Amino acid sequence: MTKIPSSEFILNADGSIYHLNLLPEDIADTIITVGDPDRVAMVSRYFDSIELKKGKREFVTHTGMLNNKRVSVISTGIGTDNIDIVFNELDALVNIDFETRTIKKDLKSLDIVRIGTTGSLQPDIKVDDFLMSEYAVGFDSLLHFYKSEHVRHPEIQKAIVEHTEWFKEKSTPYVVKYNEGLGVKLLSDKVHKGFTATNVGFYGPQSRKLRLDIQDPNLNDKLASFNFNGLKITNLEMETAGIYGLAALLGHRAVSMNCILANRPNKNFSQNPEAATQKLIEYTLEKITSFS
Repeated sequence: MTKIPSSEFILNADGSIYHLNLLPEDIADTIITVGDPDRVAMVSRYFDSIELKKGKREFVTHTGMLNNKRVSVISTGIGTDNIDIVFNELDALVNIDFETRTIKKDLKSLDIVRIGTTGSLQPDIKVDDFLMSEYAVGFDSLLHFYKSEHVRHPEIQKAIVEHTEWFKEKSTPYVVKYNEGLGVKLLSDKVHKGFTATNVGFYGPQSRKLRLDIQDPNLNDKLASFNFNGLKITNLEMETAGIYGLAALLGHRAVSMNCILANRPNKNFSQNPEAATQKLIEYTLEKITSFS
């Protein structure tokens, strides 16, 4: 097998993967990702025991046991650029032999669940509601750096470009889907199924205006009015499309669970965002530990 050069597969002095600072034995087969490093402890506080705590930069990892199930929770930071780092390094931890620097013959598939916050584009999806992303459209360019045509949905992408009169100097949107097998295990009547827009920023890319003028001030309205055979864009955030795209390419199962903190058309924000997010954490952990 071809040995991966040290310039491409970078390890720290202790043998851990470069950014995450983790060894292969440090992570479980079930992984929760959160954006905020402080949210890692909000998740791991429910563990029956914690065997490992590691951190480097914005990447904090706790691994422990919950109801006889080994679970890891990892902070990614904000944005699909960080998702590129986290998902490639998570995959390396389970599918690359650190001794020989070669890809393993038998590849492992991880279950990865994002617990994140988001803003709703639809007036009927209210603050503090839960939403599972069935589809995601990425307005970043991450997936275009990989051979990814086989995991994308070009017909939906084309419809979005036409409906929004997409500005040609922006990255071409890409559309990806969640893992249905994992999603059905996390779904209930407490959760909306939605189509998430993953933006490259929080202000201008999500049509927030402070001092700078927006290239297309009507973009959110165009996104909210999009309808592809009944499929409507429901919410805005900054990681899900990258997660779904890389997970599909690498052979992992991924689902994004979102807590609605803002409703953009109604112009309101959760009165207790931490409590709302905590409820989503509790819901997701209960679901995760209920399946093998």
